[in-house]
Amino acid sequence: MTNKTKYILPAFFILIWVGIGLTACLPKQKPADQQEETSSRIQPEWLKDAVLYEVNIRQYTPEGTFDAFAEHLPRLKELGVDILWIMPIHPISEEKRKGSLGSYYAVQDYTGINPEFGTLDDFKELVNQAHDLGFKVIIDWVANHTGWDNPWIYDHPEWFTTDSTGAIISPDPDWTDIADLNFDVPQMRRAMIDAMDYWLTETNIDGFRCDVAWGVPNDFWEEARTSFDSIKPVYMLAEDEDHPELLEMAFESNYAWELHHIMNDVAKGEKTAADIRNYFEKIGGKYAEGSFPMQFITNHDENSWAGTVSERMGDAADAFAVFSFTVPGIPLIYSGQEAGLDKRLAFFEKDEIDWSEMKKEDLYKNLIALKTNNPALWNGEFGEDVRFLNNGHPDQLLAYVREKNDNAVLVIMNLSSQPVVDSVEFDVQHDFAAWKGKEKLIGGEKVNIELQPWEYKIYTRK
Repeated sequence: MTNKTKYILPAFFILIWVGIGLTACLPKQKPADQQEETSSRIQPEWLKDAVLYEVNIRQYTPEGTFDAFAEHLPRLKELGVDILWIMPIHPISEEKRKGSLGSYYAVQDYTGINPEFGTLDDFKELVNQAHDLGFKVIIDWVANHTGWDNPWIYDHPEWFTTDSTGAIISPDPDWTDIADLNFDVPQMRRAMIDAMDYWLTETNIDGFRCDVAWGVPNDFWEEARTSFDSIKPVYMLAEDEDHPELLEMAFESNYAWELHHIMNDVAKGEKTAADIRNYFEKIGGKYAEGSFPMQFITNHDENSWAGTVSERMGDAADAFAVFSFTVPGIPLIYSGQEAGLDKRLAFFEKDEIDWSEMKKEDLYKNLIALKTNNPALWNGEFGEDVRFLNNGHPDQLLAYVREKNDNAVLVIMNLSSQPVVDSVEFDVQHDFAAWKGKEKLIGGEKVNIELQPWEYKIYTRK
């Protein structure tokens, strides 16, 4: 949810014997051709090594339009991202609006286009250009609620949640600019699915990121997914973490919020690398076959309400960017993240991203290439689990490997503000090489580790 005043929701190539460390985290996924045993959804093959990029049209350019954003598509293609998640494109309600421009998530018309961004033809052209360059496009969808001047309020007030007096209510006391929809009403459900189908058929988008997915019954999402799959294969991302049933048939991905918050706490010195390892041990069987989390160090909510990457993570930011790309899950880059965005973007007003210095572009370009070129890091059943390696500094050092067939990636990072100088013996049976540079590590020997605060090393073996 995005219109609250506070965000309240909840490196080496190697072959390593299983006995060297503790296997943790996401369970081994079944091959795609076995998905039908437990799920009726059709999972697109293009998800296998995909990286998400969240597009804030309003703040992306001075013009804040689809046409202006389209000029960035070649740059994003070169960066290497695969799926463009475009924040809500619908007209924003004026009644009870917050700020002068309002929240993107107070939808006035489910089949309309925000005139600030352009026209329906402009959006279709953007999707066509993106597809021509090899991108997939998903849009933000707000099924949980509408704005207060959405036609449904006037035409079908019975579709909304009411209080004891019969008055339509907001889903939360702080979300005063929206009205809560009642999913006990079959006619409303059908109208909602029809509206979502419209965007798939009319504009040829490739899926949805669903706002407040946790506030909508799972059986609605499953019904909707069946309808989508009858049109085309789609990718579905749920704004949710605590309802794993959403991942059984309706969604491929949810948010790894708890892990995100642990990262913030480690960066502040309030938690340690051991807490990250403990997290993966705890979630062992959480993810349904064919599903995987979205990993992130920022997004529109975190940036505007919780703080910038530098505010929350400081010197640890790059290490956690590496972490988000090398643990299981689909990584997210938010608008401006590759430029080193270091301000909280206003949510209800115009507040442009500064593209004058692309401070982090090389970092993310390299991380995307690392993920793409190493099948062990791919998403869901296409990739492999993570195995954590024991070491003598469990509160500082995080060492983990992901390996699939002959491919392997090993990451060692110092997640503390103190240097680590030590000799650690990993049971490696093969030589491996640094992902960047000429460093070689010889199998069977002790590894001399010298890592400065928040420094990391990545090794690969093909």
